Amino acid sequence: MTGSRERIERFLATDPRDVGCDEAMAVMHLYAELLAAGVDAAQHYPGVAAHLAACEACAEDVDGLLAAVQEAELPPD
Repeated sequence: MTGSRERIERFLATDPRDVGCDEAMAVMHLYAELLAAGVDAAQHYPGVAAHLAACEACAEDVDGLLAAVQEAELPPD
C-alpha cells in the first residue's frame, strides 16, 4: 500500500507546467546556452524549468550541456 500512496503523492506534486522529457530534450541545448549567457532560462522556458526541478536525469543532461558550452567559450591555451 505504501508504494501506491507514494506514486499518488508524486503525481499530485507534479507541476502542471512540466513539459516532460521529450519536449525538454528538444530545447535543452537552447536552455543551456541561455544559462551560459547569464539569462534567466526559466523565464523563457518555464515548462522546461518545471521539468528539470522534477526530473533528475534531464537536470543532469542540462548540467552536462552547460559545462560543454562553458568549456567551448574558454579561450584556447
